Amino acid sequence: MNHAQLITAAERWLRSYRCTIVLSEQTADSGEVPDVMGWRSNCHSIVIECKVSRADFLVDKKKPVRQKPELGMGCERFYLTPKSLLKDSDLPQGWGLLEVQKREIVMRVKASRRSQRTITGLMAEMELLLASLRRVEVRIEPQTITEFLKWKNRMAAYNGGRLPQGLVPLEQELLSGV
Repeated sequence: MNHAQLITAAERWLRSYRCTIVLSEQTADSGEVPDVMGWRSNCHSIVIECKVSRADFLVDKKKPVRQKPELGMGCERFYLTPKSLLKDSDLPQGWGLLEVQKREIVMRVKASRRSQRTITGLMAEMELLLASLRRVEVRIEPQTITEFLKWKNRMAAYNGGRLPQGLVPLEQELLSGV
């Protein structure tokens, strides 16, 4: 498997792991660029680093955020690799190991039950989420994110500028006090 295929598999796995938000290969100023990251509804975050070779893993171990894990993102942290690429003893403390085996992802080593995320990691996650929202806002201009997220606006956009039958425009709703 190549790196892109591992990322796609990690995204699917995070959704099956009850993550409601999943981002891949997003950057922010925090310094860490997780391959894939997901959040559950209770703000519990999971980071997955995808490694296709042992050499790639060894380079990853030298990153500043790996040398000082308190700077890292993720309540839970995993490596995702092809089967048998890593040994349990290769893993940093608290990290889990996911392996691709016959197109299935198997959790070979569970991540620490204790959250590994510090306040510094939480702030890095917020930077990542905010940077991602800024990218969305640039793409949907001239609308703001707020306007885009209002479901009536999306419904009208999907229906050629017309709201579905039974819905009134926001302006009419505000005038009538509905």
